[in-house]
Order: sequence, then C-alpha cells, then structure tokens
Amino acid sequence: MKLAVVGATGMVGEVMLRILSERNFPLTELIPVASERSVGKKIYYQGNSLEVLGLSTAVSMAPDLALFSAGGDTSLEWAPKFAEVGTVVIDNSSAWRMDPDKKLIIPEINSQILTKKDRIIANPNCSTIQMLMALAPLKNTYGINRIVVSTYQSITGTGIKAVQQLENESLNVKGEMAYPYPIYQNALPHCDIFMDNGYTKEEMKLVNETHKIMGDESIGITATAIRIPVVGGHSESINIQLKSEFQLDDIRKLLHESPGIVLQDNPDTNTYPMPIYAKGKDEVFVGRIRKDFSQENSINLWVVSDNLRKGAATNTIQIAEYLINNDLI
Repeated sequence: MKLAVVGATGMVGEVMLRILSERNFPLTELIPVASERSVGKKIYYQGNSLEVLGLSTAVSMAPDLALFSAGGDTSLEWAPKFAEVGTVVIDNSSAWRMDPDKKLIIPEINSQILTKKDRIIANPNCSTIQMLMALAPLKNTYGINRIVVSTYQSITGTGIKAVQQLENESLNVKGEMAYPYPIYQNALPHCDIFMDNGYTKEEMKLVNETHKIMGDESIGITATAIRIPVVGGHSESINIQLKSEFQLDDIRKLLHESPGIVLQDNPDTNTYPMPIYAKGKDEVFVGRIRKDFSQENSINLWVVSDNLRKGAATNTIQIAEYLINNDLI
C-alpha cells in the first residue's frame, strides 16, 4: 500500500501524518508531497526521515492512494493525473464536492455508496461534517424539514497565516494579516468570500453539501458563518425542525448511541461541548439539547468538533480505511 499525502507540509497535512501513525494505517510506503518550494524538505513519520517530493515525481510512482490537502487549484489539476495512473484520490478541498460524478463522503453516514469505480472521492467541508454527524441520526428517525445553523469557526480553518495573525495581535506585534480586520478579541461574520446572494461560500457549502450528502434537496437550510479567535475547533448552534414529534430523552439516547458522537448535555453540572476540550479529538461533541418552543417539532443543539481532525484529516483517513476494509482498493 503506497500512500501519498499531497500537502504534507501544510496544517492539515501535518495532522494527516499524525493520525495515520496514531491509527496504524496499513501502508508500506509513505510519499510526502508538496509544492515546489517545499521539495527537498524533510518530514518525520514514525521515527523515519522522508524527503518531500514534487507532484510530477509522485504521479510517476503511481501510489495506490493519494490524500490531498493542497487547495482546490492543485486538486483540479493533479487529482485527475493521479487517477489516470490508477491512484484513488481522496480530496480535502472544495474542488470536487459538488461535481455530480464524484461522491461526497462522511463514512458514518454514506460510505456504502462507494465502489471500485470511484477514483476521485471528495471530503466534505469541516462545518458540514460535524453538523451532519449530529443531524443524520435525527433525519433517519424523525425526518427534517428545516435547518438554521450559525457556526463559530476556529482560525485554524483559514490556515497557519491566521494562527500567526492571532498570535501577533495577542502580543501587540504588527505582522501579515490573514483577515481584513483584527481577529484577536473579535468576531468576523465573514468565512470565505462573499457571493452575489449575500452569503459567503462557507455558508453555501453548508447548504449545498448537506443536500448532496443527505440526498434530499427538500430540506430548507440557512446558515451564518462566523470566524472567532479560537484554535481548538468549530462550534455550531443548530436549530432543526423535525417532521415528527419527539421526546428529548429519545433524542439524547439516539445521539449517545450514534458512532462518532459524544453526548455532553447536563446543565446541572455545566457539562456542554467546548472547543478547548474538542481539540485533538476525533469525536463530534453534542450538547445544550432543548426544545424550541416557538416552532412545532423543533429542537436546538450545540455541536463542537476539531476541524483539523474529524473536519478534515480524520474523515479523509476514515474514507481510506473503509476502501481498504471493503476491498474497494
């Protein structure tokens, strides 16, 4: 099993390497790949020093799997070239998510649709992954009419430049800006670029990717995405109108028993999800479960997850594990 990590020197790439090691992923050869400016650098995997290679070299090695986290433009250009030499690509960018010929996968929800014919597989947006991990069990049991979601997103979703901006501002040091405004002690209602409809691309990803993964465009969805000065993970306030009546105890039991979900919901002990505790973990944490008394069959949830792990690297690697375990590669 020859495995290439494309974008190995980036934030998500580094997390991918860490998780591959943690999960004892069954590879026989690891090929770290990055842009030309990083070629020749050294990365370390399980105590071994490996030289970072360029994309052309990596394609010529025809890896069995390539995990991409190098941006949409790189994926659009290079994922097909890897696929042409027989590599299965799992891409973490937005490049292929809404392509009707590409599968958009959260393993706990829809991995069963994967086949041996799938050569480029898309990993969903981090905010979509954690939201649907919590909502898929509810949809399967009660049905969903409408979703209203507000996200409070970690700066790590922007990348190392944003992390450096926050650090500089906290120390009152002038430096390069990842955002148009300060992020320290601030909140920016601006994730990704604004579109003609007034929403940002991040907000529309939550709408479009949910429809595709759930296979149901009848669900009404509206989103507001906010960037906050947090490192540990993304948080989401989600209001859901279900199609049928429910009991809160049944909702809690359903979520508690759902794979990949950790229920943290006890106001008496101030137990609820927070990014400071989600950081470095693969689970999606759900709490603040309560009825919305203003709408029939409606409920509120607070959902938190490490956006670099389950929201990106871990989900990608879980897709790869599914392919291997089901002889699809």
